[in-house]
Amino acid sequence: MEQTVEVLKKEFAGLRTGRAHTSLLEPVVVDAYGSSVPLNQVANVSVPEPRMLVVNVWDRSMAKAVEKAIRDAGLGLNPAAEGQSIRVPIPPLTEERRTELSKVAAKYTEAARVAIRNVRRDGMDTLKKMEKDGVISQDEHRAHSTEVQAITDEAIKLVDETLKHKEQEIMQV
Repeated sequence: MEQTVEVLKKEFAGLRTGRAHTSLLEPVVVDAYGSSVPLNQVANVSVPEPRMLVVNVWDRSMAKAVEKAIRDAGLGLNPAAEGQSIRVPIPPLTEERRTELSKVAAKYTEAARVAIRNVRRDGMDTLKKMEKDGVISQDEHRAHSTEVQAITDEAIKLVDETLKHKEQEIMQV
């Protein structure tokens, strides 16, 4: 369940909130040297200004491919190449785009809730099997079931708080 929360936080880091952040370009994949590689394997990403990313490509010949990969990544960014470095201005978010990002965040959150419930189901099934095999008593089964449910409730509460925080960040102008 903790891993699910961590995955959700990483997914949220990739959602654009109007401020530049290096994790914004993590999903970008570049066609380099005959295969697809993550952007961080062919370039260095930095944030010199709150609304600007600078991508420094290590191999000058890869600059065009990196620029094209950023443009085609579906992030709504328009990079400008300047030799070996590429400037990526972060445009301000429109109200429509903010609402759309909130919906995406809610979708990520629901997937995390489902994953947590699946972990709970697996735990409950294990407890039932242990009781059936005589490893634990019915009272122990009931006590552990209550404990598993409490852990599940806590994890889902944490996921919901994370969503609330991210929505506030997205809607902040």
